[in-house]
Amino acid sequence: MNEKHYEVVIVGGGISGAALFYELAKYTNTKSVCMLEKYEDLATLNTKGTSNSQTIHVGDIETNYTLEKAKITKRTAKMIEKFCLQYNLQDKIMFKHQKMALGVGEKEVEFIKNRYEEFKTVFPYLELWDKEDLKKLEPKLVYLENGQERPEPILAMGAKDEYTTVEYGQMTKELAKAAQACEDVRTDIFYNSEVDEIEQLGELYKITTKSGTVFTADFVVVNAGAHSLYLAHKMGYGKHMGCLPMAGSFYMTNEEFLNGKVYMVQNDKLPFAALHGDPDILADGKTRFGPTALMLPKLERYKPGTYLDFFKTLNLDGNIIKIFWDLLKDSEIRNYVLRNFLFEVPGLNKKLFVKDAKKIVPSLQEKDIEYAKGFGGIRPQVLNKEQQRLMLGEASINTGKGIIFNMTPSPGATSCLGNAKRDIHTITEYLNLEFNEKEFLADLTEDE
Repeated sequence: MNEKHYEVVIVGGGISGAALFYELAKYTNTKSVCMLEKYEDLATLNTKGTSNSQTIHVGDIETNYTLEKAKITKRTAKMIEKFCLQYNLQDKIMFKHQKMALGVGEKEVEFIKNRYEEFKTVFPYLELWDKEDLKKLEPKLVYLENGQERPEPILAMGAKDEYTTVEYGQMTKELAKAAQACEDVRTDIFYNSEVDEIEQLGELYKITTKSGTVFTADFVVVNAGAHSLYLAHKMGYGKHMGCLPMAGSFYMTNEEFLNGKVYMVQNDKLPFAALHGDPDILADGKTRFGPTALMLPKLERYKPGTYLDFFKTLNLDGNIIKIFWDLLKDSEIRNYVLRNFLFEVPGLNKKLFVKDAKKIVPSLQEKDIEYAKGFGGIRPQVLNKEQQRLMLGEASINTGKGIIFNMTPSPGATSCLGNAKRDIHTITEYLNLEFNEKEFLADLTEDE
């Protein structure tokens, strides 16, 4: 049996794991850290560029964010930008696009007006664009198929010269590369190393992979998406939580339809992202519309298996059933769930999806789009059994005993460096290590 010891072992080679790997190597005095990745390469699941909308979620155009949440998200989003600029990755994996939140109809127009006044205090670069402005910036938002203007009032708040888009799969590899360039620290990555079991042995943790390789660590951080909760449950942690895996699918246009990102006003009743249009940097700038929201009984999309893992992680009991009942008894949510199921049914999907997407591009036709096969991922939405509700945003289980389990649905990629900093405070205090926070803040944050 092959045994390896590290001060810190990170389980999961997506962007959250890679961000922590990088920050530990660069900004602490740890002597050894390793990352265990289940598959043959980093970022093969939700961090992969085709699995997400490639958006830097700053909080300026995401209408489901409160002002307080936007202030936090702005700070962590800036870390993404600063990292990419520090390593000269702009126009390679990070790009500028126009972006906006679009209000359609009198109620949403009034919402955008009010939100603009509130949010420009935090985002002074925001502009307000009426229909005449949009004719120049995003003409397809204005005109019907017959060339006439859409009859509803529309208004957008947005920005023209901000970094908006990142290929997070490539950024994951850049983070790992930068970590392994650090001197005086052992930084190892092990691929094809699916973790089967984690055991606490006194002050150490024993991590056994399915191949039989054994690692030991003084501290463990599990950044394995939905499998974080699965591994937590195996150790007896997080039993008050269940996991609802939500798959997002996309539709791709056959040519460029939008000049930048266009987000719609979120329905407060719906806990999932509103439909938006994004220029896809992996598809020659074609517009990708989505995501849909579909519950799938597995923890990983486009990978075999994980059905049994889903049922174990769902942690089904009366509390989980109550959460489902409370969600589905609302007709808006129930209709939304049914509609998103039908978005996956060949023959019906395009026809129904186009009806929704016409709210953004009123001239859109079925012939203009195709179901984007192989695009989309799964986000682990956490269900809190004690509070009997669906939790939104990241969930983290800090045991206080040298092991942390993180579940990071959207905007997990945007907040990866900020989440890693949070965990580093816990790790360095537990292991009596030093964290060069001054250098971290100088490198990755703005003066405020």
